[in-house]
Amino acid sequence: MAGNSQRRNRRTSNKKGAQVGSGGKRRRGLEGKGPTPPASARKGHVKNRVANAKAKQAAARRPAPRRGGAKGTAELVVGRNPVVEALREGVPATTLYVQQFIDSDERVREALQLAADRGMNLMEAPRPELDRMTNGLNHQGLVAQIPPYEYAHPEDLAAAAFDDGEDPLIVALDGVTDPRNLGAVVRSVSAFGGHGVVVPERRAAGMTAGAWKTSAGTAARTPVARATNLTRTLEAYQKAGLTVVGLAADGDTELQDLEVLDGPVVIVVGSEGKGLSRLVGETCDVRVRIPMPGGAESLNAGVAAGVVLWEAARRRG
Repeated sequence: MAGNSQRRNRRTSNKKGAQVGSGGKRRRGLEGKGPTPPASARKGHVKNRVANAKAKQAAARRPAPRRGGAKGTAELVVGRNPVVEALREGVPATTLYVQQFIDSDERVREALQLAADRGMNLMEAPRPELDRMTNGLNHQGLVAQIPPYEYAHPEDLAAAAFDDGEDPLIVALDGVTDPRNLGAVVRSVSAFGGHGVVVPERRAAGMTAGAWKTSAGTAARTPVARATNLTRTLEAYQKAGLTVVGLAADGDTELQDLEVLDGPVVIVVGSEGKGLSRLVGETCDVRVRIPMPGGAESLNAGVAAGVVLWEAARRRG
């Protein structure tokens, strides 16, 4: 008996540190781990492998996201009258620069009030800094900064219309370089239920302050897309089921006889002087002319587009 007691004491003395308890490890080991996940969520299970395979197949079928449309460049509106007019017309300026110690007048006060009402950034700058920003232009102590315009992708215009269950009505401009004409077209597209405007990336008017002003605020809700190559863009529209209608003074069909305006269509308007370029004209499905009993040789792009858009809206009812 004594020998057994001594052996127990020796075994106990060999243990290191205090032996109070398990520290809660046994209790935590006995706690439940929640409900058993479904087989498709258990790694290694055959149903989990099947679910992963289906997810990969779905991802492969999903079209890759298309890159966004191109961006324009930042723009400055310079001078008291231009700045006030731009702010009145809703041009999306983000910052108003005001010269330090400026001689305030009615235009300056109105510009400051309009900027404050819109929550624009107000920056005070010394005259030499404004001279540098404007490359020496006569800024009269007021400069408004307009951020780059975010153009849509041409395909998005037709896709948005189809998604809404509507036939696309789009205007494409070929060689139109006056921003005011672009603004007028945007305004007409908005007025007659069109789905957007396409402009070429080069040698064409873009969404400048002048275009914004002429659009009378409609540019905020009517997308403008920029095409790297207008001819290829029109061919892509044709593949998507749209009819490409070119306006030309020597067109084979008169507007009142055109039968496709109540369907998916792209109306192509050329410059007032040169009309449609050769490649664009050859790409059009039909070339239509607007009858002008008064004898005028041509209409500017804004007016011509407005006439055809009105006819399209009338037929679509």
